[in-house]
Amino acid sequence: MDAVTDALSFAFGMTWEVLWALILGFALSSAVQAVVSKQQMRRLLPDDSPRTLAIATGLGAASSSCSYASVALARSLFRKGADFAAAMAFQFASTNLVIELGIILAVLVGWQFTAGEFVGGPIMIVLMALLFRRFLTPRHVAEARAHAERGALGRMEGHAEMDMSVGGHGSIWQRLRSPEGFTAISNYFVMDWAAVWMDVFGGLLIAGALAAWVPNSFWQGLFLQGHGALSTLWGPLIAPLVAMLSFVCSIGNVPLAAVLWNGGISFGGVLAFIFADLIILPILNIYRKYYGRRVAAFLLVTFYATMAAAGLMVDLLFKALGLEPTGARHAKVIQAAVALDYTTATST
Repeated sequence: MDAVTDALSFAFGMTWEVLWALILGFALSSAVQAVVSKQQMRRLLPDDSPRTLAIATGLGAASSSCSYASVALARSLFRKGADFAAAMAFQFASTNLVIELGIILAVLVGWQFTAGEFVGGPIMIVLMALLFRRFLTPRHVAEARAHAERGALGRMEGHAEMDMSVGGHGSIWQRLRSPEGFTAISNYFVMDWAAVWMDVFGGLLIAGALAAWVPNSFWQGLFLQGHGALSTLWGPLIAPLVAMLSFVCSIGNVPLAAVLWNGGISFGGVLAFIFADLIILPILNIYRKYYGRRVAAFLLVTFYATMAAAGLMVDLLFKALGLEPTGARHAKVIQAAVALDYTTATST
């Protein structure tokens, strides 16, 4: 009972630490989604040119942070005529470059991880595009489109198809302040919460259990802490595998990343772990339903390679610039606790 109490205590403390960040992040994200329609998204993603990929990245960053919803929306965009690579770039950005993710990373583990996430996200998309140009064949695309047209259900299909953006004339600020704008923002806010709450609180519970029950010595051995260059290389290589087996995606994997950081994983390993929310086992099964076994396997291999490579590249870059966090590891896991401070006011 003491062990269970400790796990729940850690989980509740972390929930309190990140709740305000979730509320703020979802509010900002909802405001953006209220003025960007899905019809506009489809029209702007016709090919895999650098310009289109940049637009896909921007639209993804302005979209939902739910991994399941982003996967469903990417399939919807692809079915309506968007380029496959552009749809995948949108999918990457909508889970790794969103506002709420950056805020929670800064709260739990530090601003360097937020910076690393927003530097690594575009790197990952560029690497993915290069791999797609080299290895994605017309046969792959035709097979993916044939399976996509069957309309197999995954998760969050309604979230992906629903478009509540505010149209009409006037500036963005005028549309947001209108009654329709307030309604759209509130609807997106509730819908985004409904999309991610299981992953977020599931991740918090798992992180609390790991923090309470698994000694840091286990993680230090797994991640080869103290082995210099070898641990720098090993962290990004093994982190996506750990993410795949955790079953937690979206923002819910940030508390787990905090536990791994305290346990000794490298800086690049943390980033690769967070990037890998799009290859957890349930989502791989959705790829199989959406695009077929062959394309699902192709996505697993290319996504894994880009996530690991991007994590390692950012790690080496931040080392060279002197930006990598050093010293004691104090991610807010054990230290998280309820207190009457800025989190109370912001959450309220």
